[in-house]
Amino acid sequence: MKITNLPLIGAAEIHSSTLKDERGWFSRYFCQKELSGINGDKNIVQINSSFTKLTGTIRGLHLQHYPYEEDKIIRCITGKIFDVMLDVRLGSATYGKWHSVILDAQKMNMVYIPKGFAHGFQTLEPNCEILYLHTQFHTPKAEGGYRYDSPELNIGWPLEITEVSERDKNLEVFPKCRSPK
Repeated sequence: MKITNLPLIGAAEIHSSTLKDERGWFSRYFCQKELSGINGDKNIVQINSSFTKLTGTIRGLHLQHYPYEEDKIIRCITGKIFDVMLDVRLGSATYGKWHSVILDAQKMNMVYIPKGFAHGFQTLEPNCEILYLHTQFHTPKAEGGYRYDSPELNIGWPLEITEVSERDKNLEVFPKCRSPK
């Protein structure tokens, strides 16, 4: 696995090696030993998947609040997405900043998103399936997030937005001028 640090402190892009032969290919999704530099000794406790039909759909920006924050590894296993992570850690030098990575099933790349980040994505193709590896169990009472169209964030979604859930439309707008310290 090749790990590349991203501009947001603690976040990384991961590229898996692929072994190919006449039968097809083999690739690793997770290896605690190889990822220990960014993941420490945190265990993956839950694996989830989502499927999104329409190109241009936005999901997010979602997070779990303290004390249920989670580290995540995200991989697009069918299709292609514009994946966005937002640093919401008060005191972080990159607080309020977002970064995007194109996750592409053909490239087999992933992102590592540490706790204290919100996450969302826009589908760039139809019929996208996403795999999520979590270091914390999903806790409905800890769910939260920020609106995908928060003016303070000014996220440059690459496509016309075709679908957003009512839940995501009703998330909190990311606050203006909140001091990171």
